[in-house]
Amino acid sequence: MIMASEVACTRNESPPRPYYPSMPTYPKGIVVDEEKCMQATALFSVIGMTCSACAASVEKAVKRLPGIKQAAVDVLNHRAQVVFCPAFVNEEEIRETIEDAGFQAKLITEEVNAERSSQVCRIHIRELNCVSCSITLEYYLSALHGVQKALVELSNEHLQVHYDPRILTHTSILDAVKDIGFDGVLISTGEEEISRIHLQINRLDHKESTIVVDSIKALRGVHEISFDAESNKISISYEPDLIGVRDFVETIESSGPENVKATIFLERSGEREDEIKQYYTCFIWSLVFTIPVFLTSMVLMYVPGIKRILDAKAVNMLTVGSILRWVLSTPVQFIIGRRFYTGSYKAVRRGSANMDVLIALGTNAAYFYSVYSVLRAATSPNFESSDFFETSSMLISFILLGKFLEVLAKGRTSEAIEKLINLSPETATLLTTDDEGRVLKEEEMDNRLVQKNDVLKIVPGAKVPCDGHVVWGQSHVNESMITGESMPVAKRKGDRVIGGTVNTNGVLHVKATKVGSESALAQIVRLVESAQMAKAPVQKLADHISRFFVPLVIVASICTWFGWFAAGKLNGYPKSWIPTSMDRFELALEFGISVMVIACPCALGLATPTAVMVATGVGASQGVLIKGGHALETTHKVKCIVFDKTGTLTIGKPVVVNTNIFKDVSVQEFTSLIAAAEVNSEHPLAKAIVEHAEKCRQDEERPVWAEAHNFESITGHGVKANVEGKQVLVGNKSLMLNNNVDIPLQAEQILAEAEALAQTGILASIDGQLLGIFAISDPLKPGAREAIAILKSMKVESIIVTGDNLGTAKAIAKEVGIERVIAEAKPQDKADKVRELQAAGNVVAMVGDGINDSPALVAADVGMAIGAGTDIAIEAADIVLMKSNLEDVVTAIHLSRKTLFRIRLNYVWALGYNILGIPLAAGVLFPFTGFRLPPWLAGGAMAASSVSVVCSSLLLKNYKRPKVLATLEKRTGKLLE
Repeated sequence: MIMASEVACTRNESPPRPYYPSMPTYPKGIVVDEEKCMQATALFSVIGMTCSACAASVEKAVKRLPGIKQAAVDVLNHRAQVVFCPAFVNEEEIRETIEDAGFQAKLITEEVNAERSSQVCRIHIRELNCVSCSITLEYYLSALHGVQKALVELSNEHLQVHYDPRILTHTSILDAVKDIGFDGVLISTGEEEISRIHLQINRLDHKESTIVVDSIKALRGVHEISFDAESNKISISYEPDLIGVRDFVETIESSGPENVKATIFLERSGEREDEIKQYYTCFIWSLVFTIPVFLTSMVLMYVPGIKRILDAKAVNMLTVGSILRWVLSTPVQFIIGRRFYTGSYKAVRRGSANMDVLIALGTNAAYFYSVYSVLRAATSPNFESSDFFETSSMLISFILLGKFLEVLAKGRTSEAIEKLINLSPETATLLTTDDEGRVLKEEEMDNRLVQKNDVLKIVPGAKVPCDGHVVWGQSHVNESMITGESMPVAKRKGDRVIGGTVNTNGVLHVKATKVGSESALAQIVRLVESAQMAKAPVQKLADHISRFFVPLVIVASICTWFGWFAAGKLNGYPKSWIPTSMDRFELALEFGISVMVIACPCALGLATPTAVMVATGVGASQGVLIKGGHALETTHKVKCIVFDKTGTLTIGKPVVVNTNIFKDVSVQEFTSLIAAAEVNSEHPLAKAIVEHAEKCRQDEERPVWAEAHNFESITGHGVKANVEGKQVLVGNKSLMLNNNVDIPLQAEQILAEAEALAQTGILASIDGQLLGIFAISDPLKPGAREAIAILKSMKVESIIVTGDNLGTAKAIAKEVGIERVIAEAKPQDKADKVRELQAAGNVVAMVGDGINDSPALVAADVGMAIGAGTDIAIEAADIVLMKSNLEDVVTAIHLSRKTLFRIRLNYVWALGYNILGIPLAAGVLFPFTGFRLPPWLAGGAMAASSVSVVCSSLLLKNYKRPKVLATLEKRTGKLLE
């Protein structure tokens, strides 16, 4: 799976803080322009990882490659995500490197256009006069690395370039056009125009596949097509606005031979289920052999008749019981336990050590000493053998049981993603309508075949198949599974609906706008998956310990054996301490093996990722999308939160409540001139003025505004334009003063009155004279005051930083209970204020919703974007609040604190277990109490420690928001009703 990552917006301030650590490495002597070397992301399925040491080995191997930016390995889900520069390394080289490290690796590709390896940009070429010029342009551009195809339309002087966005940008293509000697103007970038789909079809011969491929190539909107004969997979790049999946299926089935079928090609990874099945099968088979070994060595020896049979001599002093135990334990050691040999070999080959090494060493020591013992008994007339076959077989059985329980528990940590995926319905009802919108036909089909612009019918109780907008009907939709919002939301014509939500009481006809991987549900799933792959900083402790843990345990085990053996040889303890069935060497060997197998590096490695995985899933179910372990960990340290005002503390739907006009001009004429300028702005206050102007012209259903020339949006101040030959200025007081517009005393008084009422005064001037003032009100969000009070009780300071005037900002601050206010701040000022607070030693969070908040969201330690905000703000944020209410700021901090508490508890248990367990296994208590820990019991304890850590993390699934928030939600819900 390949993903081109691009910067969401241009910032002039300091470079944005990356979500994950960036580690660029390139070949010596190569200088890379980071702007031109696009980042790409590949996701691999990695089979064979058992613990954090394995994950660290994969990371280390991949990071040695040139062009690697970042590598994150998820040992729980057996995945590795690699961010790299395609100019220096590709997916196949990365995959081979992972396999060289001793693991099986496979590139994961999404079923639809989650990641695009092809885009199309369109450029207008000025003064393209002849065929020779077009051929020259096509020739040189086609030779450019990353360009897949270049086509010139000479008739309209248009250039169409198909390119790999991981290697090139449209800017670099424009530069290349200029270098060739032409002047180009960008028409479209194509960043959202190309989708990719994989279809599975019946086995076709070469001739039939050629016919099918040619038929698809002839379709309008198809860019690339490839057919893999081995897997019967056909891959198509296309423009979703022109054509869709259903068209491809119909074309394949109509152009191919009889009975040919096409379905969505799904590369569903069943690694988790396979792993559970493998461990279960191995454990059952190990029991089949281990139980007889256990009975012959521990139980049947005390049954008189059977004891005589087992003690019967077969060869010299070799007994029948020893032979039975040898025969039964050998399959357990070498066939069922083969995975531990394989894992330890791979670990040693790559210069590291993991849990498999400890298990292999411990069981081998027990098994091969036992083999030595029985062989010596078989060749000696007076040596009585004492074997440890039950130790090796029982040890392997207990470890397999522990691993089986561990993978079962780990599977439950990813239930949140599975629930999100299952929200999408299996089928959808497609409506065929005539030109007047009358329904001609209804057809039930696979939900994955829905295309853009399809009209779908959603009956009461049915799930919405994809994102879209209502074209007919009205109902209430339950969006709690996506946004966490408990109250059903009213929907009528023109309203947006989200795929995966449930229609409650009315029939809706919905026009599809985003399908497949473009839908909000698919994006949420990808975000949660990415978050679960990102390591929390606290995990560095476990990684550091794991690096030295196994070698230290091996040394401790050898020292334990040597210490007890030497003490026995030197008569350092009485012979009465030695059990009757052992000698000094065997007693020392048992202690050494117990030390080796009781140590558990896995528990340390699982302490953080399992908690992060559960917490991000729980957050998603609560409507709080956390983008990784870094954000989750940092949030609990937040001591200061900077709030934007409009759309964050307030509802974000301002309305004009009063209009004051100072000159002799009609309200309609005045508002029409101002609306002609403001209609070009995306600011909420501008939209409020336009809506007010439309109300003033109620005689017209859709008023048409005069054309605005030389329009300029002045960030943090307002807009400027020429309308009907007049210069129009609309904005705040500073905009007027900067353009030498006098503000009379009467206007100053009106502004002061508006600000006292928490209203925003927007001034409007025409040709340098102040003509009027709009008083705009944006009411507070329900629960804002209470949320700020809760934050204060959590010892978190709140600050307002807004581009609005000081009077309005202070009035809002007073209403919600915030003491510190910074008004009339430009986007850069917001970011500077965040850095100023950080310089004072604060961990700062920023909560905002607009494009102008994105610099501050990036600058903050934790950026929180309101879910109803702009895409750029959401992209820049570390946490997305889907319900767009302020109570979720409290939820995010509270969940972070609970998660960090759980992670620390996991570390205390994992470290405490090893600190207490290793001395116990080494026989520290044996001289005083006679207690010794058999190796098989030590192995069981080791397996139980991993299971206990995972179960501890799973307790986060029971997370409940603070009770005060539940009460507040009920109260605000009634207000909204």
